[in-house]
Amino acid sequence: MRKEVAAAAAITVGGAAFGVALFLRHWERQREQRLRQAKRILRKFANDCATPVSKLWNVANDLCSNMEAGLSSEESELGMLVSYIEPLPTGEEKGIYYGINLRGTNFLLIRGRLGGKNLPISELQREEVAIPSSAMDGDSTEELFDLIAVELAKFISVHSEIDGEAESRERKLGFTISFPVEEDAVSSGTAIKWRSLSVNDIVGKELTNDINQSLEKLGIDLRVFALVNDTTGDLAGGRYYSKENVAAITLGMATDVSYVESAEQVPKWHGQSPNSGEMIVNMQWGNFSSSHLPFTEFDASLDAESSNPGSRMFEKLISGMYLGEIVRRVLLKMAQETALFGDWVPPKLATPYLLRSPDMAAMHQDTSEDFETVDEKLNEIFGINNSTPMAREIVAEVCDVVAERGARLVGVGIVGIVKKLGRIANKKSVITIEGGLYEHYRVFRNYLHSSVWEVLGSDLSDNVIIENCHGGSGAGSIFLAASQTYNADSY
Repeated sequence: MRKEVAAAAAITVGGAAFGVALFLRHWERQREQRLRQAKRILRKFANDCATPVSKLWNVANDLCSNMEAGLSSEESELGMLVSYIEPLPTGEEKGIYYGINLRGTNFLLIRGRLGGKNLPISELQREEVAIPSSAMDGDSTEELFDLIAVELAKFISVHSEIDGEAESRERKLGFTISFPVEEDAVSSGTAIKWRSLSVNDIVGKELTNDINQSLEKLGIDLRVFALVNDTTGDLAGGRYYSKENVAAITLGMATDVSYVESAEQVPKWHGQSPNSGEMIVNMQWGNFSSSHLPFTEFDASLDAESSNPGSRMFEKLISGMYLGEIVRRVLLKMAQETALFGDWVPPKLATPYLLRSPDMAAMHQDTSEDFETVDEKLNEIFGINNSTPMAREIVAEVCDVVAERGARLVGVGIVGIVKKLGRIANKKSVITIEGGLYEHYRVFRNYLHSSVWEVLGSDLSDNVIIENCHGGSGAGSIFLAASQTYNADSY
């Protein structure tokens, strides 16, 4: 009897073990099958995002054509806003200058000293001030500009002791804004659109007069002589250091470009021709679109669900606002169709814009053996705490595909601008870039540089020099103030 019981028990245990083995084998096969499905989605996505040199040249040529159309007509998809800023910095400017950079929910107050002879900016001081909702949602600009004037007065009082020679003459104020303006004279700006603020009477007003009235009320001996887009300010900064600086790019949450164009190449400009024969053009290149741009199903859904469907298509491929969101959409599909993160779809993975580009960069640049940073970010952002090393590797690869496509498109955009200017073959062209994507996202920056080299070849690519913006965010306002003050008498 005991032998029979023992035998039965052995059979039961053996059967259970066999069942467990079958289950584990089935589970392992199922997991491998899901990983293969996820990799198929990844391969298709990578193929749809591919940017071979032939496609990049098509994009560059389309950008050139769109630039020419925008310089001839106001109806082009590229704004090509003409800025009548003269003179541009020469590198000989000296003295202490103040600037303001008005941004979405805050503004920067900036002070710096220029020493001439292309010497770097020194004694640089910055202060960031938040804009209260009452000033953002008001019915006029008065509260906003009064706030700026009050804070500027405090800022000047802190630094007046070390201004020295600046007290003996009228000081000039540069003013840059981080959304497009249409400039038809050095000291007047007509706002087209506040991209982050909602001041109701801004359209059509002369912002320069408004801010100067606020300065006068407080007795501040500064006057705004130049009100321009912030990329135009960055370009002025570049010109201080090099006459070969032909363009400045903002590459952060949003993106834009200003470049130097010959006045003869701007048929739509009917105002006074500049003495220098040069004009700054704000491209608004985020609006660029081309049939050769590598759009995917994820880009289509992002655009359709955005607040501006059908517009700013280039920006939605390259800017920090959207890169992480594209990655999130790819991972969501993988989670839904391949159970990449287990049998449940993490609820937070369905939340739009939860993945920011700095977190995407951190995952992309994870060099640990088991992708530990990816694991941390997935848990921190989406509440995913059970990812496998293989799943984390796929996440990093998705980030790589999105970053490489965006960076290569920025690179070929630079090539398109330089080609439009006729400078590829025999002239040096310096391009300055400001923004977190270029400054802090190392792999993105490397992909951008390599795309220019790949498109132009080793010989011609040496003519295109890409540099970090000088002085950092907002510093362009100082260079503008300096150029309008120091060189004005010669024009």
